[in-house]
Amino acid sequence: MNATTVAKRPPIVTRPLVLMLVADLGALTSFYLLLSVVPIVVAGTARAGAATAALMLATMAAELVTPRLIARFGYRAVIAGSLLLLGLPALALTVTTSMPVVLAVCVLRGAGFGVMMVAGGALAAELVPVERRGEGLGLYGAAVGLPGVVGLPLGVWLAAHAGLPVVFAAATATALAGLAVLPSLPARPAGSGLPAGVAAGLRHGAMVRPALVFGATAMAAGIVVTFLPLAVPGSAAVTQALLAQSVTATVARWLAGRHSDRHGPTALLVPGLLVATAGMLTLVITTDPAVVVAGMALFGIGFGIVQNASLVTMLGQVSPAGYGMVNAIWSVAYDGGMGLGAAGFGALATWTGLPVAFAVTTLIMLAALKPARRVTRR
Repeated sequence: MNATTVAKRPPIVTRPLVLMLVADLGALTSFYLLLSVVPIVVAGTARAGAATAALMLATMAAELVTPRLIARFGYRAVIAGSLLLLGLPALALTVTTSMPVVLAVCVLRGAGFGVMMVAGGALAAELVPVERRGEGLGLYGAAVGLPGVVGLPLGVWLAAHAGLPVVFAAATATALAGLAVLPSLPARPAGSGLPAGVAAGLRHGAMVRPALVFGATAMAAGIVVTFLPLAVPGSAAVTQALLAQSVTATVARWLAGRHSDRHGPTALLVPGLLVATAGMLTLVITTDPAVVVAGMALFGIGFGIVQNASLVTMLGQVSPAGYGMVNAIWSVAYDGGMGLGAAGFGALATWTGLPVAFAVTTLIMLAALKPARRVTRR
């Protein structure tokens, strides 16, 4: 590729994409500010679990219906609704933190978060140039990951030093701030293609197979963030391992996107899955902190590759009208994989111990090689 060809490549960062990121970052900051604060508010293991469960169930339910909402009402109205659902219910917690109110707030905010994940991802896919979709979505994924890094500890810090009402007000303000950019965003999806509904998408193997591969790695990611502190002695090693995993996943997601723009995304699924599995295997054979940190870096590389390759592969099968459906299936694979992985692993590890449960996890990941190979062959 010569310098002239490179110079003519369309830019990834455009004004509409930046404005979309403003809304996205506000919504995600609002979500993460309260994610670790609500369990503190309800004060009890069972209550904290119920609040988080209500939040995530509402998230996945909203993700499933969002493509139809986009098809009917358009991007602006749907994103506006998601920002309102994330922002306004948090104000109720400044009045009372009774359990029924907390659960209701979690359901509403979970729905807002789910809608934003699908609508924001679909619109981002539409705004980046097709010939640079992989790299563009890699950069977008890195940007929307920042609120999780900042918002989770910031919410807990604000609760301790400024008081809970300040956290609730901040969660409201950051979400509602995104409303200011909506008039400058596209109103409706462009073009036509596969039906917008998730049920229609699930009848297509081109949608299901990449989602299954991604779901297997998301399952492992949920297990890592939940059970790594129990598997590895020393909080410093756990912190280093989780940091290594998050950093390498972000970088690998971007680099995988650059590669897929030049050579296609499907060939990356099998290598990404194998690298992630190799990283998980380190938790089976050792608890040595240095090896575990290296293994989690390896897992992060594989996870980031599969994240990007699966999404770009799925988007390549549809027109812009189908982007909402793709993002819904992909998001459910992410959230469902992480949640079910952590729950199933916990039940299994109670009977077998952590090493055996980690071994079973690697076997499940290897089973995903079959759909990954089918995608690659096609």
